Parts: sequence; structure tokens; C-alpha cells
Amino acid sequence: MRKKSVVLLVCLAALVFFCAARDRIIKEVMAAGISSVTGAPVEIGGLSLSIVKQTAVISDFKMYNPQGFSRDVLVDIPRIKVSCDAGALLKGKIYLKRLDIDLKEVGLAKNQQGELNVDSLKIVKDQKKTAGKEETKPANEMAIRIDVLNLSMGRVVNRDYSGRSAPVIKVYELDLVKTYKNITSVQQLAALIIAQTLKSAGIRGAAIYGLSALSGGAVLPVAAVVALVSKDSAEVDLDVPLSKAYNTGLKVLGKSGGAIKENKARGVISAQVNGAIVTVKFKEINRDSTHVTVSARKFLLPQPQISSGVLYQICNER
Repeated sequence: MRKKSVVLLVCLAALVFFCAARDRIIKEVMAAGISSVTGAPVEIGGLSLSIVKQTAVISDFKMYNPQGFSRDVLVDIPRIKVSCDAGALLKGKIYLKRLDIDLKEVGLAKNQQGELNVDSLKIVKDQKKTAGKEETKPANEMAIRIDVLNLSMGRVVNRDYSGRSAPVIKVYELDLVKTYKNITSVQQLAALIIAQTLKSAGIRGAAIYGLSALSGGAVLPVAAVVALVSKDSAEVDLDVPLSKAYNTGLKVLGKSGGAIKENKARGVISAQVNGAIVTVKFKEINRDSTHVTVSARKFLLPQPQISSGVLYQICNER
């Protein structure tokens, strides 16, 4: 009986090791494949694959900027859930019945030469090379079929390093969910995730838009536009004392280069950022936490992207 228990434990341990090794290998191959297609470094935190349920969950997916840009995150996806066809996989084909992507952030960046990070991706450069030629499918295009894609879009962080002073950072909060159908390549999927998110934020002029021509486009609904431009401020609770939060706000606004006015007794700092008057208010919740509110106005009109951009820098300042 004892011998059977030992054998059973050994078999169980071997099964666990096999599953862990299998998921790790698939994760590494997937990251390398996507990096090869896009021309940008990719990291995948975790992968859980169920053959029986024919599902997979990918966690902590991050794509970083291509060469020539700072090492910031271009795409941050905390969770991806896939419903696949195992039979198609056995035939060497990728067929996904449903793909749910929880997109936290797309980081748009312009370097000192005025180039956009998204336009420096390999998929965009390859498209430019074939522009004007007879439309053919590139030999290295990764074939895939996705019936339904549910894309949840969080925010766009726009960093502009083209100026001589500190980078201009704006944040566009989206909180949108859109559904797309009949996606037929990884190139199209990658372009769709990035381009449709940028379009929904109202950002124009990126060459990557040409790669994501799907029916239904990504026009921002009128109600969402109204909500986006009418919001006057951005706010958050930070798990830091009031003094630390206040000093961090001073540091962030100091980088803008504009004149700073402060009233430490009232917990208020104001400065000019990107042509707008920004006001940051700090209110103590308790000894170890602080509520921060950032508002921005230009010609008396709310500037939510600037407000969110300043708050983003305060939250991420080290």
C-alpha cells in the first residue's frame, strides 16, 4: 500500500512538472513569435492552459517600445482569456473562437526626432515597403483566425520627448469595451489593439491606422466624447502621508518648467503645464494616506488629458 502511494505521488509530481514545463515553453515561444512579428520586446508573466476546457489565460502581457525609444511599456495587458479549438491546433492552425483582452494601457511615445513608437513597429514598416504594390499576403505573416474579439480599453499615456524641455505627458482615460469579428492575422490583431485604442482617444496621424481596417472602425461614441471632455479633474487616493504626496507633486510640477505657486498650509499647488493652469490639491485621509485632486484649464476650458497626465506622473514618480 505504501509503495503504491509513493508511485502515485511520483506520478502526480511528474504530471505537475510536465504541465508547468509545457506552459513555460508555450509562453516563451509565444513571446518570441509576437516579438518577431512586431519588432518590439515582449514579456509574458504567466500562462495557464486547459486542454480539457480548450481555454487559456495569459497574465501580465507587456510589449515594450521598439529600438530608438525609451524602455517604456507600449502595451500593458494584465489578462487575456482565450477560447480555442484544440482540433485546429493539432493540425497546425490557430483558431480562436473567442478572445477577451483586458487592455490596461497603450503608451504612445514621440522621440526627439519626432518619430512615433507605434510607427516604428515592424508590422508598420513592412506595410510601407509593400505600399503601392499588388496586394499579397507577406510570407512571414502569422496565420490565425479569431471569430470574436472583446477588447476592453483602459487608457492611453502619450509621452512627447520631441521638445527641448521635460517630456509632455498626457493621459486619455477611455474605459471602453468594443467587439470585433473575423480577424485573420497576428499583424492585424496587433494593429487593431493599438490603433483602435489611439483612435478612441482622439489621437490622429499614426501610420499604424492603415493596418487596422476592420468593418465598424473605432469611432468614439458621442456619449463617451462628452464624458471625456466635460470631466474637469482627475483624482486618486495614495497610500502615502500628506507630506510625501505634497513633495511628490512639487517635484512633478517642477519638471514642467512653469512658475509654481504653493500654499502648503492649504495643501494646494498650481503651475502652468502645456499651456494650461494646473491645480493640485492634497487632502489627508489619515496619517498614511492622502487624497489627490488635479484639475487643468486652458482658456477656461477643462483639459482632462493634462489633468490625468499630471496625476499619472505623481502616481508613478520615484
